[in-house]
Amino acid sequence: MVYKNSFSRKLFIVCNALLLGAITFLCIVPFVHLLAVSLSSNTAAMAAEVKLWPIGFTLDAYAYLGQKVEFFRSLWVTLQRVVLGTAINMLLVVLSAYPLSKEAKQFRFRTLYVWFFAVTMFFGGGLIPTYIVVKETGLMNSIWALILPGALSVWYMVLLLNFFRNIPKEMEEAAFIDGAGHWKLLWSIFLPVSKPAIATIFLFTVVGHWNSWFDGILYMNSPEKYPLQTYLSTLVNSLNKISITVDDLSLLQNLSDKTLRTAQIFLGALPIMLVYPFLQKHFTKGITIGSVKG
Repeated sequence: MVYKNSFSRKLFIVCNALLLGAITFLCIVPFVHLLAVSLSSNTAAMAAEVKLWPIGFTLDAYAYLGQKVEFFRSLWVTLQRVVLGTAINMLLVVLSAYPLSKEAKQFRFRTLYVWFFAVTMFFGGGLIPTYIVVKETGLMNSIWALILPGALSVWYMVLLLNFFRNIPKEMEEAAFIDGAGHWKLLWSIFLPVSKPAIATIFLFTVVGHWNSWFDGILYMNSPEKYPLQTYLSTLVNSLNKISITVDDLSLLQNLSDKTLRTAQIFLGALPIMLVYPFLQKHFTKGITIGSVKG
């Protein structure tokens, strides 16, 4: 009790709160600035007058993006990719990490499989061979071309594998004594106590699929199949080429390349910022497995 009420303890709490508050402020300010620029007029944005509050408030950048059928079509492609890709990624990561977390006496040739996967972390086939594989397997211009080439992340598998190996063997032995098999052990014991690792990998996988844009250019033959980030990355180039219609003139007279860029960056980051608070608690929440009695 003396420790909690001491002057040094109170000073530490105050300094810690100020430091974390400053770090939080530095993380939030760039997004606030992006939003302010995207909501500002062309003149104010190009003159670099916008700081943390819009100048010459306008929604023209978002109106230009929102009225495009291509925008919503590419958003739908991205949503499909995120849902299907994340589900397949998580399933393969879990199903590969669980057996490889066992000892060699439980899983024959475990070391061979581990080395097989580990080699792929350091040596890749390259861009052209990967493109040829996707083309020859008939995946071009389909949603599967964006998902299957990276369906299993070996790095995430290794993270989850090491997490599984830290689970006490006593829990596994007790489950087998009670008649549980490997499937029951995985879904009823390993996954529930691995929520922090699962949540972290899940978030990184969602972010990876949402932000990916280069593979859309490589494997999609038509702009109608572009995911959102690919569409947004080509939008500014189309503006630079002045490929606009008469209907766009009323919007573009108060719209610049800078406001459009900031609008698309903010829209691209917004879904992840909305999802993160629901998963953040799992990053700091540890697991306690100390109640196993010998």
